Amino acid sequence: ATSYQAAGNLRTGLPPIIGPDLNQDVFSLPANVGTTTFPQVFHRGYIESYNFTVQRDAGAGFNVQAAYVGSRAIRQTVVQNINSAGPGGGNNGRALFPSFGRTATVNYFTPFNTASYNSMQLQVNRRVKGAMLGLSYTLSRAIDYADDEDSGLTWNWVPMLYRNKAVAGFDRTHNFQFFGDYGLPFGKGKRWVQSGLVAKLAGGWQLNWILSRYSGTPFNIVTSGTSVNAPGSTQTADQVLANVQILGGHGSGDPYFDPNAFGPVTAVRFGNTGRNIIRGPGFFNLDGSVFRDFSITERFVLEFRAEAFGVTNTPQFANPGATVSSATRNADQSIKALNGYDEITSATGERQFRFGLKLSF
Repeated sequence: ATSYQAAGNLRTGLPPIIGPDLNQDVFSLPANVGTTTFPQVFHRGYIESYNFTVQRDAGAGFNVQAAYVGSRAIRQTVVQNINSAGPGGGNNGRALFPSFGRTATVNYFTPFNTASYNSMQLQVNRRVKGAMLGLSYTLSRAIDYADDEDSGLTWNWVPMLYRNKAVAGFDRTHNFQFFGDYGLPFGKGKRWVQSGLVAKLAGGWQLNWILSRYSGTPFNIVTSGTSVNAPGSTQTADQVLANVQILGGHGSGDPYFDPNAFGPVTAVRFGNTGRNIIRGPGFFNLDGSVFRDFSITERFVLEFRAEAFGVTNTPQFANPGATVSSATRNADQSIKALNGYDEITSATGERQFRFGLKLSF
């Protein structure tokens, strides 16, 4: 009745609810009950966006564009656990324990620090009769302390707050797109084969496509936090090799990066790696479609559409498992079995087809 848990069963009846006095403006929670709340003074943040673009008609149907695009999130809102502890602190080392005996998490939904995005964006388009081709490329970097406005920090212990600044988990350094549509030059009013059976069969078709290729997303390399014993913060692994070789493996037993580049931490300290230090597999996809109009009468036109998403059926691999302490090791600390660490075991991106008819009048 006093532990804020279920009563048990209806046979015993509903116990009296013993809760805080809601007539008070401020009341104390039990020391072992966590909460998410707001600071009494909420200094609201804001976003600045800015861009500069140069565009030129290069002749022969070419249009070239170059742009700088950036933004800053001033005082980005995050969820900060203000009752965290330092290395070796345990529950008794939590910030609010000495004064209040509090051992539970106290999350502040609070304005915190600045996030930024900067990019160079290039685009080339060419339009000619019956066709449009385009290329675009973006080189960018997003930096933040937490990826979303309601994300928790990796390190909440105050002396470690600066370590949260890193490349964002959604950052994709390179983004290349090739797109276009092309009407086949056959049939009435077209360049070639304007009449006859071939014109009727080949005329009126339009091809469309979007090819995408971009970088993978970064992720943390973590390990067991038993030795650091710092509630409220995430324990990252130690990097033990100067360079981390990306092996590119996919599937069980086939490591994506050199698994011996990182090791678990057994001392009372945080690991030496930061947030988002390794980038996962890149992304490739091709979507395509074929359209054709059939004139039924002067008033009615029937459009046929055949669309394919993931034409090449290329799998989009997820990031590998990143918990170093999951692996089993030999006596010399070399990897004996990965056990999910450094293994990519899931993917999406199956090919899909869609067909449609559209009647216009």
